[in-house]
Amino acid sequence: MSELRDTRLEKAQALIECGQVPYALRFEPSHRTAELQQAHADLPNGEERDVSVAVAGRVMTRRVMGKLAFFTLADESGPIQLFLEKAALGDAFKQITSLVDAGDWIGVKGTLRRTDRGELSVKAAEWQMLSKSLQPLPDKWHGLADVEKRYRQRYLDLIVSPDTRDTFRRRAQLVSGIRRWLDERDFLEIETPVLQSEPGGADARPFETHHNALDLPLTLRIATELHLKRLVVGGFERVYELGRIFRNEGVSTRHNPEFTSVEIYQAFADYNDMMDLTEELISSVTQQVCGSTLINYQGTEINLAPGWRRATMHELVKEATGLDFTGFSSREDAAAAMEAKGLQTQALADSVGRLLNEAFEQAVEETLIQPTFVTDYPVEISPLARPHRSKPGLVERFELFIVGREHGNAFSELTDPVDQRQRLEAQQERRAAGDLEAQRVDEDFLNALEVGMPPTGGLGIGIDRLVMLLTDSPSIRDVIAFPLLRPESRDGSAAVDNGSTE
Repeated sequence: MSELRDTRLEKAQALIECGQVPYALRFEPSHRTAELQQAHADLPNGEERDVSVAVAGRVMTRRVMGKLAFFTLADESGPIQLFLEKAALGDAFKQITSLVDAGDWIGVKGTLRRTDRGELSVKAAEWQMLSKSLQPLPDKWHGLADVEKRYRQRYLDLIVSPDTRDTFRRRAQLVSGIRRWLDERDFLEIETPVLQSEPGGADARPFETHHNALDLPLTLRIATELHLKRLVVGGFERVYELGRIFRNEGVSTRHNPEFTSVEIYQAFADYNDMMDLTEELISSVTQQVCGSTLINYQGTEINLAPGWRRATMHELVKEATGLDFTGFSSREDAAAAMEAKGLQTQALADSVGRLLNEAFEQAVEETLIQPTFVTDYPVEISPLARPHRSKPGLVERFELFIVGREHGNAFSELTDPVDQRQRLEAQQERRAAGDLEAQRVDEDFLNALEVGMPPTGGLGIGIDRLVMLLTDSPSIRDVIAFPLLRPESRDGSAAVDNGSTE
């Protein structure tokens, strides 16, 4: 590698001696390559078209055959062949064939020609070096096979893998599609603080930082929920924010400590309205991005057309295990029944409701392949959700599961400030007892609730997992351009975690 780099540095110096600049200031292409391919699809084999064009891109391959050479040039839209002829280029032919390597960015001006083999080509009349690459591209036949390198050097992955580029195009389309869908329905996107004095809105451990000028301890936000609810208190009836969230947790194929979510709040609505909204939103953007609501994920056909299953957590646990948690009068009875079924019980699961959730996570969650709304959660694990209107001990909450993964979480929001204070104080007691993910008491948020918050439905959707689903990606690292990874060891090896470290 060192010798190759030295050789390319010598070529950069040779370009200067020839009057070229190895790193140009600008170049103005007249067309993208895909535009030329489409506009001149009718050009017959072996014929030329006297139309002036200018293209720019990265040289992907090169073949030099005496007084002729053929390069493949690729811009963002795709590749096109360069037809290089000594008779047309003169001295510039020797320069381009001897000083240009695969990986270099060049600009070419000329006319169009379709070769006898049917390849549309730019017949070069002049060329310009735009950026001299000092390192070779990955092998063109094998691509970037090293998974570790794909994530650490995403730029190489993007160069050689059209599928990776397509994943991030689809991600961008999905994000813009969600915003457009919400904007068209009068939801207003308002940005909330990333730096917060009291993190809240989720059970998660925050990243901690410090503001020097104010001598103030701060955290990165773990959710946008509590600030968006403040906006509802202030009179905004439909608000949302699509942005980054930070949680100080392990990494896995499903988790990245920095991820993207959209949170949506609608006044005068409840969790039933948010189920309808979730179904309509996801099915609509799936149709836009994928061209169909019927998709394939890791070999399984998933139907995202409206009409998703809705079932309570109690019903699903009973179907899977035979255990009816409505019949348990104590935590001990529920734990004994779970253990008899081979299910584990955690010490922190100190109530029947928490054990119900444990049973759901162990026996049900991974079986929910087609889109399913799991409803009516225990109050103990839902400190921000409204008590169920007809089921004591439960709240009006749902989570959306697809391919065995949670994709969304929503409530009829708790608007009673007295109840909310009691719930957050109970959470803080759990935190003091060692649960570092338990929520804290946010006095300003409680004060906002005392001012008065209307009935509200709230929803959060994980963007990264939704992109995974719509791009058939097995790992969250495949859909985050620059995922967090362990540091490389001194020998250059390291650490892509294939499983959770949580």
